Amino acid sequence: MRSFLLIAFACLSIHSTLQLRNFAAEDRPNFLFIYTDDQRYDALGCVQRELLESGKTAVARFPWIESPNLDRLASQGIRFRNAFVVTALCAPSRAAFLTGCYGHINGVIDNHTSFSTDSTTHASLMRQAGYKTAYIGKWHMGSQSGKRPGFDFSASFIGQGIYFDCPVEVDGVKTATQGWVDDVSTEYALEFIRQNKDRPFSIVLGYKTCHGPFTPPERTAKDYSDAQARVVSNLTTPAIYKDDRTIKPIEGESVPTNLGMFRGLKAIDQNVGKLLDQLDRFGLTQNTVVVYSSDNGYYLGEHGLGDKRTAYEESMRIPMLVRYPKQIPAGIKSDAMVLNIDLAPTFLDLAGIPIPKEMQGHSWKSLWTSQEAKPAWRDDFFYSYFREGKFAAPTVTAIRTDAMKLIKYPGKEAWSELFDLRVDPYETRNLFDDPAYAKEQAQLESRYAQRAKQIGYHVPDYADEKRLKAQDMLPEEPAPKAANAWVLDYVFSNPIDSTISDQTGFKNGGRVLGKLEATESPHGTAAGFDGKSFIEVPTGKSLNPARCPILIETTLQASADGVILARGGQSLGYILEIENGKPIFAYRGPEGISRIAGPESILDKWVTLKATVDSDGQMVLSVQNQRVGQARAKGLIPRNPNDGLQIGADRGSPVDKEQTAGFKGLMLQIRIFHGQ
Repeated sequence: MRSFLLIAFACLSIHSTLQLRNFAAEDRPNFLFIYTDDQRYDALGCVQRELLESGKTAVARFPWIESPNLDRLASQGIRFRNAFVVTALCAPSRAAFLTGCYGHINGVIDNHTSFSTDSTTHASLMRQAGYKTAYIGKWHMGSQSGKRPGFDFSASFIGQGIYFDCPVEVDGVKTATQGWVDDVSTEYALEFIRQNKDRPFSIVLGYKTCHGPFTPPERTAKDYSDAQARVVSNLTTPAIYKDDRTIKPIEGESVPTNLGMFRGLKAIDQNVGKLLDQLDRFGLTQNTVVVYSSDNGYYLGEHGLGDKRTAYEESMRIPMLVRYPKQIPAGIKSDAMVLNIDLAPTFLDLAGIPIPKEMQGHSWKSLWTSQEAKPAWRDDFFYSYFREGKFAAPTVTAIRTDAMKLIKYPGKEAWSELFDLRVDPYETRNLFDDPAYAKEQAQLESRYAQRAKQIGYHVPDYADEKRLKAQDMLPEEPAPKAANAWVLDYVFSNPIDSTISDQTGFKNGGRVLGKLEATESPHGTAAGFDGKSFIEVPTGKSLNPARCPILIETTLQASADGVILARGGQSLGYILEIENGKPIFAYRGPEGISRIAGPESILDKWVTLKATVDSDGQMVLSVQNQRVGQARAKGLIPRNPNDGLQIGADRGSPVDKEQTAGFKGLMLQIRIFHGQ
């Protein structure tokens, strides 16, 4: 049985109500908690400017980021510069924000577990105390459906949802929507504020951005042009559990990066501006607590990684902005170590509702109301992630202080890591068993044991590593039934519309981002790609490559290096591209990436390329029906990759390398076959 946080609060409800009767209505603040998905702590304009100006060891990787409304929010309240999640994973972090507890206590330790409807949350307690509560946007928690527990109103989609025209369950009823999903969620939040502006309310607004496939709305899809990220030292320092053969040397001071992520965040910033303006219009700003954060960070090549989950800084560190003009002076920057489990007790404290002793977080209120120069606060915290069967990231635990970090991988003692964050913020030098740090290591070992006991750390019986057999620990799902047919077939017409029709019966049409020019060629009408335009393809069941033979075929004339087609990212996926004029086919399985390179340049020639992977993992690349190379895949892709399918680009987490150059040239046809 899962050890959900099941607590009876009947007497607490009565006590809360009595207390709130003496809590003047005008003193009961409203609450608006906004959080994104996978946003790194440094993906804010104000943070990048601070890093540029500091001259410290940390580097401003993305100095071109623009976030005027989030910067405005930070300047009007407090920005916590050391904010973390206790598990860097979507559903566990969302459950921690709601319950104030670690996942092994509230029952959500992975992305495929539903949230218990009996859970006690800040929302359920505030609702009992007379607040009007709403959950809007991304919930995740596996594929949990229905009205969100503990809330008066919910307008939320199932699982990951989709970026455009996403069906939304309004109080559990499936409802069609139009437009970019986070714009839709914002409109629901604006309407809820309008309807409840005269009573105390609490809103949780979960955005899908910036989760893969990193698709921004049209209005920001071309922003930042071809901006690149500055190089940092850990880009070439592999994670201790990663095959370092996949790490490539870096030349120069910058590398391409996931611009789709930052373009989506720019649109989020605009939506936050709408929400702040609405609070201003209704005169609610002074008495509304606004919190902006994210459910976890995200690796952008650091330690050779994409995704999150493990205990390096880029994964576990998040933005945290809090504005409450009635109490918080403007423009405060705090280095206090705050956690996602602190949100629930903070909201309850500010609402005048007793904090249940079972909550493991702490209210932040004293950090801005205390008269002491440095109020008493935590000086370390315990981090954990439980390995999921579908991912290669191992079970990991850690203790982090303001100066040091000890990381442990249960069952893999040889992987233990110790970092001095004061001189090594990018965690490139492992000091574990370094005699010079023997004292610090002993102290951290002691703290680790104390905190593990304090939070009741254990591996629950429902964890994948206990529930699944060893041979089941990589596959996410049963192998899909192969179509044994063409599942995508694009032939371009004149003119080329904003959507591309699929010639198969699987309806895998695509959406054009940028502009494709119809060009007449000796072989018929072709699509002219300019290196920036591409086609985004929704990844339906028929395009799932999990343990499936694949054939990719395209006829084209390329004028420069670039990506022809990509599916997946740095965890799993495949890509067909041109490098140094030569065709490249790369396939990333659970144990690494395998590449085939053609021997000759294909630039400025009409050629037909074929790339195949058979059921035994044998890869073949052909040019003009002549085999030019073969390789063995490092295991078949075990599950449907998070990142979607793109033709003419690899804008998400990169499959092969940090590269944003899109296809430049003419494409006559492209199609994909699944099965035998």
